Amino acid sequence: MTALALPRPAQKAVARARLDDVLAETPDLAALPQWPSFEPLALGLADQSPFLWGLIRRDPERLKRILQHPPEAALDAALAPLAECAACPEARAMTLLRKAKQESAVIIALADLSGAYDVVATTRALSRAADALVGAALRSALYLAGDKLGWAGAGPDESKCGLTILALGKHGARELNYSSDVDLVVFFDAQSPVLDAGPGAKANAVRLTQHIVKLLNERTGDGYVLRVDLRLRPDPGSTAVAVSLDAARHYYEALGQNWERAAFIKARPIAGDLALGMGFLDELSPFIWRKYFDYAAIADVHAMKRQIHAVKGHAEIAVAGHDVKLGRGGIREIEFFVQTQQLIFGGRRKQLRGSRTLDMLQQLQEDQWITPQAAAELGEAYAFLRGVEHRLQMLNDQQTQRLPADEAALKAFARFCGFPGAAGFAKALTKRLRAVEKHYARLFENAPGLDSRAGSLVFTGSGDDPDTLDTLREMGFRDPARAAETVRGWHFGRRPAVRSPRAREVLTELIPALLNAFAKSGDADSAIAAFDEVMTHMPAAVELFSLLKSHDAMRQLFADILGGAPRLAEVVAQTPNTLDAAIDQGLTATVGDEDDYLRRLAAFYVSDPSLEGFLDIARTFATEEKFLIGLRLFAELIEPEQAARSYSALASALIRACLDRVEAIFVAEHGRPAGGRYAVLGFGKLGSREMTATSDLDLVALYDFDPENPESDGAKPLHASVYYGRLTQRLIAALSAPTRRGKLFAVDMRLRPSGNQGPVAARLSTFRAYQAEHAEIWEHMALTRARPVAGDLSLCAEVRETIDAALYVNRDFADLAKEAREMRALIEKEKGFSGPWDLKLAPGGQLDIEFIAQTLALAHGAHRRALRAQGTADILAAAAGHGLDPHSADQLREALALFSKVTQWLRLSLGEGGDPVHAAQGVKRRLAAAAGSPDFARLERELGERRKAVRRIFDAVMGAA
Repeated sequence: MTALALPRPAQKAVARARLDDVLAETPDLAALPQWPSFEPLALGLADQSPFLWGLIRRDPERLKRILQHPPEAALDAALAPLAECAACPEARAMTLLRKAKQESAVIIALADLSGAYDVVATTRALSRAADALVGAALRSALYLAGDKLGWAGAGPDESKCGLTILALGKHGARELNYSSDVDLVVFFDAQSPVLDAGPGAKANAVRLTQHIVKLLNERTGDGYVLRVDLRLRPDPGSTAVAVSLDAARHYYEALGQNWERAAFIKARPIAGDLALGMGFLDELSPFIWRKYFDYAAIADVHAMKRQIHAVKGHAEIAVAGHDVKLGRGGIREIEFFVQTQQLIFGGRRKQLRGSRTLDMLQQLQEDQWITPQAAAELGEAYAFLRGVEHRLQMLNDQQTQRLPADEAALKAFARFCGFPGAAGFAKALTKRLRAVEKHYARLFENAPGLDSRAGSLVFTGSGDDPDTLDTLREMGFRDPARAAETVRGWHFGRRPAVRSPRAREVLTELIPALLNAFAKSGDADSAIAAFDEVMTHMPAAVELFSLLKSHDAMRQLFADILGGAPRLAEVVAQTPNTLDAAIDQGLTATVGDEDDYLRRLAAFYVSDPSLEGFLDIARTFATEEKFLIGLRLFAELIEPEQAARSYSALASALIRACLDRVEAIFVAEHGRPAGGRYAVLGFGKLGSREMTATSDLDLVALYDFDPENPESDGAKPLHASVYYGRLTQRLIAALSAPTRRGKLFAVDMRLRPSGNQGPVAARLSTFRAYQAEHAEIWEHMALTRARPVAGDLSLCAEVRETIDAALYVNRDFADLAKEAREMRALIEKEKGFSGPWDLKLAPGGQLDIEFIAQTLALAHGAHRRALRAQGTADILAAAAGHGLDPHSADQLREALALFSKVTQWLRLSLGEGGDPVHAAQGVKRRLAAAAGSPDFARLERELGERRKAVRRIFDAVMGAA
């Protein structure tokens, strides 16, 4: 047996005798058609559950009534008399509430134990009954308050009372158990005319709340209704039992804590002015669901879990005396597992904002945050453990989750759970507890101690601890004293990021794992120095510290970045939330194309339709996505060629999005010219899809219109040439103007017809004539890499045809090669090159290869369509055997691949113009490894050899004229 079944009596004779006594008093019970199937359950209750059997024994007619209806109908009937509470004396209301509670308890218990209800239906029914009972108590209190409230001559109306009651915890999530407290929070509208009568809104709200609690809590001859807990309200030690909405708003905005955020995940209005409650929860949404992933919450949840671990008996899984809620592998671990994921990811993923544990486990699986196995095992364990919890509470209506410690009592309880004996129950229970423990441990129980496997790490006091210096030295720090002083400075709050007590608290727990990560980065000293520099520029760092503490892989990757890619580390320092993007999408996610980037960008800015909001969001999106591409390249999950395509696709998507937004605004102001069409061409690295992390945009804007009707048709008409010039200027501003979130790209428009002397946007006919009649060879070479990246599709197609018609005509190769060779010599003379690591301009570098490819494309593209590609590598492949001997083609492609790979890594690690010769050793090692060289010196030699080979081929091909 692996699941709970019908209760079995521990003492069959005793159970039989008790049941016979009831049947003797109510003989027609046995005549019911439902009796034969119910009798085995009745025997189990008669022997094992004093609470439920007592309710049956006191009122057999109630049992008879219940058995004759399905559970839902029976529950409807049990709760229906509560309507009388809205207009009856207090004593009568007290009786009605308790009778409804008793009958609903029996109905739901029988449905649960018989298998008619599963755990979801059971907890939902218990919550439904609690909702009805709380609502009835409120209506009774409103009625009994009489003319003390300002009803203005009308009768009491719950929906206009100015009071709203929220259920939190299991009640709010509709996961209530049999004998749980109900966690309620009562808020009131201080401006309510109903409450603002007599002594005032606060006094009336407090009095109503106290009356509700009395109606539900007070024990009479019929028992109690619900145990009400009001301690989840703001600062319960210093606030009244009812809190004004204004005070609540201020509290949560200024002082709200992470445990309160977790509590409000499950909040819902259940009585009073429900609209008022829903409105307040909507206002509270930014507090509960943070825009950015909230890793600081993990630290608080983990601290709470350590307190729970301090409960006696938690340290190991047991059966006798085990707490199935707070013990290891228990219900609370499953709930914490789910709620922590919700706090972290729910800000961006609304589908993770549900309140029910099982629903959210399923959603976490669907969103691939957890495996199907984890979801299935945790969900099944949750249902089993909640079933055990319910049966523990059915025994005596006590709020307990602890199994009997006595052997005989444990055996009896095992039979109440449907097992033949304690052994089978222990096996089934232990299986679930182990499963929960396994999955929970992966999420929470990797918290580091305050020492290191390598040895002692002590940074207290003002002097160096000798053992700590030895440990740091063994870990790989070349200057352990400096490393120790750096860490000690953090503890003293010498950097802005560590000036809050909370930041230093989290950092203390993070230090050992962080130092280990630095040691594994390949350059521990550079990594710690870079991290120290990062904290100099960060005003706060609790979330970053908590993220690094909670994610081993991200911590190691961040340490590697610090040691191997200072530029990426600077990005994190300036915008720490970029690390969220890596968690959100996953480093192994498929590289996006333009349409994918556009879809995700649209989801970003849907909430802010203003241009300013769009520009900020676009810049945030670009920063995160560029960082993610770089991170994937750094982690060697994508090749440099893939990174180049991704950077280019991202740029194209952002151009398209910016054009759509500024054009929509421009059209609203000025309308459109008749037949107006507009397109943007990408040149250079964008056109050839070879962009790096720091590439600018080389753009040309083209347009066309009906010359017979050149004016636009809006409220402020413009001639088409002026219209498209201004539209282009707005587009450039959208792409390049700095906002509070920085800028997207630097934009270069100098490749347009006539360069800087020409208009900022050119008409298609002008562009066509210029390319056919006036463009120089170098301009046609640049045009080989051009492609439309945004705008009207029909115009883009015409532009493509225009480019092909201008470029791919019969040409004399000797003339082409001569002009290209002279242009290359001029560039070499005027611009020179900064050194051997200037892989673009150095002799034999990328520019030589590009000139060869572009010259071949112009010379032979008219007859070989494969040469009409924008990518240099694609042109070289097509040129093999067609103007370029295959061996030379292979050499050029290999050299280009190496140069591109190294360039991508240089831009990623050091930024534009960075010289790796002066970089940290970690950067050099990373660069060499990425290029496939055993060390940096070997890479330098290989690059030199490749450049010499490229220059030889350049001279041979271009000098053949």
